[in-house]
Amino acid sequence: MTTPLPSIPTEPPTARTMSQPALADLGAVPAVSRWVRSGPLRLHVLDYGPADGVPVLILPGITSPAITMDFVARELTDLVRPLVLDIRGRGLSDNPPEPIAANGAVALHGYDLASYAADVDAVVSGLQLENPILLGHSMGARIAALAAATGHHELRGAVLVDPPMSGPGRDPYPTTLEAFLRQLDQARDGTNADEVAQSWPRWPRREQELRARWLSSCSRTAIAATHAGFESEDFFAHWPNVPAPAVLVYGADSPVVTAAGAQEAAKANPSAELVEIPGAGHMVFWDEPNASLAAVRAALRKLS
Repeated sequence: MTTPLPSIPTEPPTARTMSQPALADLGAVPAVSRWVRSGPLRLHVLDYGPADGVPVLILPGITSPAITMDFVARELTDLVRPLVLDIRGRGLSDNPPEPIAANGAVALHGYDLASYAADVDAVVSGLQLENPILLGHSMGARIAALAAATGHHELRGAVLVDPPMSGPGRDPYPTTLEAFLRQLDQARDGTNADEVAQSWPRWPRREQELRARWLSSCSRTAIAATHAGFESEDFFAHWPNVPAPAVLVYGADSPVVTAAGAQEAAKANPSAELVEIPGAGHMVFWDEPNASLAAVRAALRKLS
């Protein structure tokens, strides 16, 4: 049974904004900007080097431009070569053409998992990443699961951090679309770190500041279509086919990967390793940065 899609708000590409302070943030990031074509789209990647390191392609979440994963990537450069993708419709990467309206709703085409996974393939090919590791958080973990399962590129492994396990016939994603869009509207009106802290009080101050400056670079359509995909596309359709070695990291207090969800994931892919981060919610790296980074570093040591 196909889950009906809700009406998804669309907007012109010019609605995405980026302030001068946001662009100045890039000057403090120890990474080089790389550009890749995925069909007609230009995708932006932050490459932290070193060039001879094992490549780890980092795929952020639904409202997380690449720079918001800077605090994760820079802690991994002694082990691997982190590269963080601005997922299409976010940060400096292009929007796809607006989805086509159908039956009063808007199709996910352009922001569906298959399109996101094709971007991963384009980055791996375009930057000639040899046997990379995929590291995804939230939406990025769902993308990594499909990209790994399709097997278009030989991988050293995949690390999935708190992937949304909602989908057809399952409980809805715990954060509503209205909550995401309200935060986006705040960002476009000129939010600040104090206002971000009201929604994310546990985050380090720098991460609250980056969120305040960069959220407005996200497409409203990208957020809405991806959120709809959380309900209509099933993580468990791909997770059992993610080849070993695979690691699933999740927050012990996450409403996205519940205890029951973790048990189902373990049964569905028994070759995968599951790692629980005590005290962390869905925003695992932001909630418990030391413990989550230690777990990811341990996983990367094994995979690389």
